[in-house]
Amino acid sequence: MAVPVAFFALFFAYPVTAIVGRGLRTGGDWQFGRIGEVLGRPDILDVLWFTTWQALASTALTLLIALPGAFVFARFDFPGKQVLRAVVTVPFVLPTVVVGTAFLALLGRGGLLDELWGVRLDTTVWAILLAHVFFNYAVVVRTVGGLWAQLDPRQEEAARVLGAGRFAAFRRVTLPALVPAVAAAALMVFLFTFTSFGVVQILGGPAYSTLEVEVYRQTAQLLDLPTAAVLTLVQFAAVGAILAVHATTVRRRERALKLVDPAGTSRRPRGPGQWALLGGVLLTALLLILVPLGVLVERSFDGPGGYGFGYYRALQSAGSGGSSTFLVPPLEAVGNSLRYALVATLIALVVGGLAAAALTRRAGPLVRGFDALLMLPLGVSAVTVGFGFLITLDEPPLDLRTSWILVPLAQALVGVPFVVRTMLPVLRAVDDRLREAAAVLGASPLRAWREVDLPLVRRAVLVAAGFAFAVSLGEFGATVFIARPDNPTLPVAVARLLGRSGELNYGQAMALSTLLMLVCAVSLLLLERIRTDRSGEF
Repeated sequence: MAVPVAFFALFFAYPVTAIVGRGLRTGGDWQFGRIGEVLGRPDILDVLWFTTWQALASTALTLLIALPGAFVFARFDFPGKQVLRAVVTVPFVLPTVVVGTAFLALLGRGGLLDELWGVRLDTTVWAILLAHVFFNYAVVVRTVGGLWAQLDPRQEEAARVLGAGRFAAFRRVTLPALVPAVAAAALMVFLFTFTSFGVVQILGGPAYSTLEVEVYRQTAQLLDLPTAAVLTLVQFAAVGAILAVHATTVRRRERALKLVDPAGTSRRPRGPGQWALLGGVLLTALLLILVPLGVLVERSFDGPGGYGFGYYRALQSAGSGGSSTFLVPPLEAVGNSLRYALVATLIALVVGGLAAAALTRRAGPLVRGFDALLMLPLGVSAVTVGFGFLITLDEPPLDLRTSWILVPLAQALVGVPFVVRTMLPVLRAVDDRLREAAAVLGASPLRAWREVDLPLVRRAVLVAAGFAFAVSLGEFGATVFIARPDNPTLPVAVARLLGRSGELNYGQAMALSTLLMLVCAVSLLLLERIRTDRSGEF
């Protein structure tokens, strides 16, 4: 636990505490009465209510739509499976401003839905909910599907031989084993939607505001740092309470499971029902994932003189169109993002892997609190974290404001929770008797881990690496404050282009977004191929 605790203390607790302290202190005195004043305002109460219920609705809708996809990816074998698995993960790395713009083109004035049926959904809660499902579909598919693929299907088949129906066998055998993974996926979806920013700001309009949107508005527009500090504390407390309840309740449902080689659990669909389920999942992926992504690709080629590569060629120049948005060509952001994401993934795997291992070997209130602490970066305002980095990491021995490592550190903060939540259910499912048998045969703890745990959790490690890499590529909230102008990341470059008027800037933003999608899809496809090639080593 030492390394994860030190990492979070230095790069999360210290910056957040410093920025909140500045907001609640006046002339050296703490102004705690400000908390009651802010929370008593009707407009703030409306924000709290909307933030909570839209997160619950988004989580329920995501589970409803994505769980069939998790089953299909875990149990069915079909052509293009690896490609489709990579494609459904791409939305997870896109900057929220880009996805908001894409859904606005689909659901807003003059959008596809408006042209076909004369229906507009922008400035409604339905647009927000659909965009949230778009973002988080992969979280459920990969988190739940990763464990589902390793469950021995013969256990459910045995229940059916003993007289249980298909649904009863699933409810009594498979579902209890999946509960920890489903709860972990639901928790991540809830935290992301609870702290939603770009989607709500673009699609919700002035009628809807989450805590994250309000923190940004109070900080950047109204310059009311005390109110922003109070809202950050409220968000922090709410997320902490949710995580504490999750760590207590879900841990009781986790147990040792019989895990098998996932390559032997998937097969081609049989019967009309299974083929219909596969078709429904493919249709959902088409409408929910591919259509918005297709809009971005189409706009990246739709130039003033017709379709072509004009916007892509413009990315090679720093001052194209008379713009001084960048000190370097925007195309360099691709290489910057890949380098930052690789380093952030390595940091997240080390910190998250150690944390997950510690959580499987210890029990008690301290460990449950540590489990909740690891998830807090997903529930704290990225605006607060970014500002905190700037005002705290500026003096020796932590003078990192001009160092390139600052960006991967911020990205790793978001990647660590995904590593922990992905690896923890699998690590806890490993039967302790296997480790004990290895010890009886003379294996040291390190060798027992290498020979027993690692072969069983290798799949989870690769899935966790994919998640960490994906979220690092798409991290925007904190990175926008600390990325240097001469080394922008892809999401920061897209946001800068969208923030400037002009058709050329908008077209370049769409081109960069398309490149981001391609980079993510290729990276995830390679990861899927490596994972599949090594699956036979279990």
